[in-house]
Amino acid sequence: MPLYTPLGGSWLNMAESIQRILRRRALDGTHSETPDDIIAWLKAVAVAWSRDPTPFERGGKRAARRARQRARRHAQGGSRACTRRAITRPRRTKLNEWRRAQQVTH
Repeated sequence: MPLYTPLGGSWLNMAESIQRILRRRALDGTHSETPDDIIAWLKAVAVAWSRDPTPFERGGKRAARRARQRARRHAQGGSRACTRRAITRPRRTKLNEWRRAQQVTH
C-alpha cells in the first residue's frame, strides 16, 4: 500500500511537537527497567490525552513573545534592518553646523 507523504514540512513539525509532548509527559522523572515499560507509559499518556485533547493553536505564548521583541526594535530608515537601541543623532548646535559647513567633501 503506497503511503502519501505531503510535500510541505508543516505536517512533520506537528508530528515532532506531538512526540515531544508525549515523551515529556510520559518519561520525565521516570527510570525504566525495560523497553516494555516505556511503551506502556507512552500508550497510557496517549490514551489519557485522547480522552481530554488539547487543541493546537497557531501563535500562543511564543508568538506573543516574538511580537514583544519586535516592538522593542528600532527600524533603520526604510530598510528591514533594525537595532536593539535607538541611534541617537547629535544635537544641532551652531558649532556643529559650522563644522559641517567647513568640512571638505572631495
